[in-house]
Amino acid sequence: MTFKQFRENKVVKFLSNRYVLILLLFLIWMVFFDENSYINHRELDKEIDKLEKSNDYYEKEMKHDKKIIKNLKDPDSLERFAREEYKMKRKDEDIYIIEFDSVKK
Repeated sequence: MTFKQFRENKVVKFLSNRYVLILLLFLIWMVFFDENSYINHRELDKEIDKLEKSNDYYEKEMKHDKKIIKNLKDPDSLERFAREEYKMKRKDEDIYIIEFDSVKK
């Protein structure tokens, strides 16, 4: 194939058009090099998704904690919570905590 035949090829003619070249350069610039590039947008979208998931998690934890606080307004449930979570006891009783070894030998 000679140079003349190469230049007369339809694909080469299309790609050598100055408007197509400018458009390609513009697209390459916008996808890779610009401050607002597609790559930056993808990274920011991933970070937004991550933050939304953590926001959902903390909202669920807040609901759970509010439920616990509401239950702790009752003196009996407050005492039960203190005994179970903080190993508190009354003055006249002894508590024995038995922990099982979870490591298999």
